[in-house]
Amino acid sequence: MSGTPEKVLLAVLKGQRHSMAPRWMMRQAGRYLPEYRALRADKGGFLALVYDSAAAAEITLQPLRRFGTGREGLHAAILFSDILIVPYAMGQNLWFEAGEGPRLAPTLLESELDALTPDFSRYEAIYETVRQVKAQLDPETTFLGFAGSPWTIATYMVAGQGSKDQGAARRMAYADTARFATIIDAIVEATVPYLIGQIDAGVDAVQLFDSWAGSLSPQQFARWVIAPNRAIVEKVRSARPGVPIIGFPKGAGAKLVDYARETGVDALGLDETIDPVWADTVLPKGLPVQGNLDPLVLIAGGDALDSAIDTILAAFQNRPHIFNLGHGITPETPIAHVEQMLKRLGREG
Repeated sequence: MSGTPEKVLLAVLKGQRHSMAPRWMMRQAGRYLPEYRALRADKGGFLALVYDSAAAAEITLQPLRRFGTGREGLHAAILFSDILIVPYAMGQNLWFEAGEGPRLAPTLLESELDALTPDFSRYEAIYETVRQVKAQLDPETTFLGFAGSPWTIATYMVAGQGSKDQGAARRMAYADTARFATIIDAIVEATVPYLIGQIDAGVDAVQLFDSWAGSLSPQQFARWVIAPNRAIVEKVRSARPGVPIIGFPKGAGAKLVDYARETGVDALGLDETIDPVWADTVLPKGLPVQGNLDPLVLIAGGDALDSAIDTILAAFQNRPHIFNLGHGITPETPIAHVEQMLKRLGREG
């Protein structure tokens, strides 16, 4: 037997089934934790936190310290950062408006991509955060890095902010397809070294977040979600074989089947709108899945939470499964309900 401690969640990402579903939560290091709120108040704005590697490492580790890493704890750390670090490194200015979210300027409605001045040294502080977390992390805990997928990043770069329908990027994709393709290709080329850098600094696996994948038609989804994610997967896998890549195309619905088959991701994240029984039926046998508890039922707690957990576990009992939320944990989530969830998951194993 090897003397190296088993990273259960990493093993599941590599296709092993486990009697206990290992788990983590998207945005598990965040505003629902009083210790996070205290540190953010002390340090200032969000971007300042991300670029303070010691603070970002501390935030990454906070949920593991609070909930533990054992049977009734968490089994992964997720890097504290932001998907918009990539357009920031590509040359856009990035800031966060209180209560309104991120802003990027100049927008790609106003400016050409080649007018931006890239500064990929902006990745270095993120890599330093990874190194600092790795030095402190329990050897049995999987460490996850991440990046935004090209479509989602492009929606922010084009409009300069988030929107309900991603209309600016969708219109550009139809009206000026060649220009939009150039933007997508540039994001792919900026994302690949970013993920490789995270891997080299110490993460065990990476996740591609496509938060706005659900806004596209099947044809546009194939071009702007499947194809660029496949390009990233192929390039990262070629450079760093054996490092699992999780794809999370939020809102993809029935298009998940094509995404799973065509992108080559090692595991598939499911949002809360996906019926887990349907997913288990239609997705490739043996493909690890991750998810998909509704963040709002975690707020509700009680019997509704227990029932939702049991439904997900039952649906995925015959395939590799990582328990997670269908999207990020919300700031108003009671910590007691997170503890309820973890206790039930520990008991079900």
